[in-house]
Amino acid sequence: MMTATTPTTITPPASPRPGAFWRHSLLLMRRSLAKTARNPGLLANGVMTPVIFLVLFVYLFGGAVSGSSGDYIQYVFPGIVVTGAGLSGMLSSGMALNIDMKKGVFDRFRSLPIGRTTPLLGSILADVVRYVIAVVVLFAIGFLMGFRVHTDAVSALGAAALAIFFGFCISWVTVFLGVLFKDENTLMMFVFFAFIVLLFGTSLAAPIDTLPGWLQAWANVNPVNHAMDAARGLLSDYPLGNSVTWTLIWSAIIFVVFCPLAVITYARKS
Repeated sequence: MMTATTPTTITPPASPRPGAFWRHSLLLMRRSLAKTARNPGLLANGVMTPVIFLVLFVYLFGGAVSGSSGDYIQYVFPGIVVTGAGLSGMLSSGMALNIDMKKGVFDRFRSLPIGRTTPLLGSILADVVRYVIAVVVLFAIGFLMGFRVHTDAVSALGAAALAIFFGFCISWVTVFLGVLFKDENTLMMFVFFAFIVLLFGTSLAAPIDTLPGWLQAWANVNPVNHAMDAARGLLSDYPLGNSVTWTLIWSAIIFVVFCPLAVITYARKS
């Protein structure tokens, strides 16, 4: 006599309770920071790259551009802060996610009762901690090299916060690329290309009116250039204009576009 068998159903993980989203994100942020502690090369890369830029620009080009390295550091330092808090992190933000996905770590995350965005946000929050460290180190080294804030403490903190917020938003671009591409070499190629394009058309080394006309056109709409001008106006006696507003607008656009793209692409990997 044959007996009927009841088909086995797989119960999906329960949805996380309200309020647990941020707790899970912070736990995964701590995991990412623990990985950084075991592999400090990732942190050193994000910190040392802008420091090397600062030293090279000031001591190699300071005399030619501004007449002295002391005058030139007042101009170039705010742009380096934006580079340290945003662009330099592009080279490693998506790479860690890409490697974790290849190793199957994110398959384990999908089986847990956590939000879909939690692993991505946890990784970016860890990046923000690294950006903060980079900015603190840059201010310390910049001070030793002769940089001085010509505004006030509130404006200086505002410049640092704006650079870190801009870095948080632009990190979603590399997170999207990190979950989109399967091959880390392809990912690194695209991220490095984006890094060069964004850095090339800016006022980092010299005012944009010294650039060719076609490059000035790109610099005028480049969100990184607006962030650098905003930081320069908040830290020094350069005209501020509406650069802060444009930086916030561009940051919001980048976040609204690439955060959902990253989450949707990650969900499709399931």
